[in-house]
Amino acid sequence: MLDTTAFDLRRYLQGNTHTIGVWITLIVLILFGLMRYDNFGGAYNISSFLNYNAMFIVIAVGMCFVILTGGIDLSVGSVAAFTSVVAAYLSPYGIQVALPGAVAAGLAIGAINAFFVVAMRIPPFIATLATMLGAKGGALVISGAQTISIDWGSNFTKLGMEKAFGVLPWTIVITAIVVVGLWIVLEKTSLGRTVLAVGGGEDASTMMGLSVIKAKVFVYVLSGGCAGMAGLFLASGFGAGQPLEGVGWELSAIASVVVGGTLLTGGLGSLPATVAGALLLGLVFNILNFENGRGVISLSAYWQMVIRGAFLFVVIVFQSRVAASGKKGVV
Repeated sequence: MLDTTAFDLRRYLQGNTHTIGVWITLIVLILFGLMRYDNFGGAYNISSFLNYNAMFIVIAVGMCFVILTGGIDLSVGSVAAFTSVVAAYLSPYGIQVALPGAVAAGLAIGAINAFFVVAMRIPPFIATLATMLGAKGGALVISGAQTISIDWGSNFTKLGMEKAFGVLPWTIVITAIVVVGLWIVLEKTSLGRTVLAVGGGEDASTMMGLSVIKAKVFVYVLSGGCAGMAGLFLASGFGAGQPLEGVGWELSAIASVVVGGTLLTGGLGSLPATVAGALLLGLVFNILNFENGRGVISLSAYWQMVIRGAFLFVVIVFQSRVAASGKKGVV
């Protein structure tokens, strides 16, 4: 019995060395924050942190699926900006209309990406770059390059400004449901296995009779829908549709996926570790803000970006070293 347990643990570690680094780093940063800052573990900081980062988590999860197939989606930030404007316009009709409307707008742009990539065989980088520019331009056109205020009299604001059962923000509850559902799809269904197989080798997957086209269409439509959800969170949380937001969000999503141990070439990755990567990047900003509040240092937003980039590099190096040592140490 003891030998079997040890064997299972070793097999688990062997199969997940690519994700260990992000979990270790995340735990270390949380412990550091708890020990250094008085209100770091307070309900307000936790709630506001999760509420703000929900939109980055949901975008990163969609991006993870795309990258698992060996693709990329550069349009997610612009799609989020576009759908935030759509959600703001639909806000007078309540969350019951604005939520499906914003997500449907994101799904539609994701379907356009899928058409370009799958049917027209345009490289994902070029295809999603085109839709990135199109979505950004569309957001500016329909909004007149102005923020679009939401209807404060409807129930739309509850999504981004109230807590479910007085405990957690609705945004993070919805995000958790999305993440769990997609984890089940990835780990427990034939579609999820096909997504991983396509990233491992598209030609081999085709010869095996797998539904390669179905998997690729699914991931791009999914990524668009996740970006639509993020735009919904943006409008509800900030009280307005933001056509100029979303700049660089695609890079943050890619960074979250990579930090979580997913290979950019596809075929290997982890949804929970991607969530950890998104939380880790958000936590760096959170800690820097606390540090500024102590008055010991005073870092502008520009220097915070520099530090965040350097930290990201260190985490990736640490991640690769942990994975390499794990492969050597586990037989």
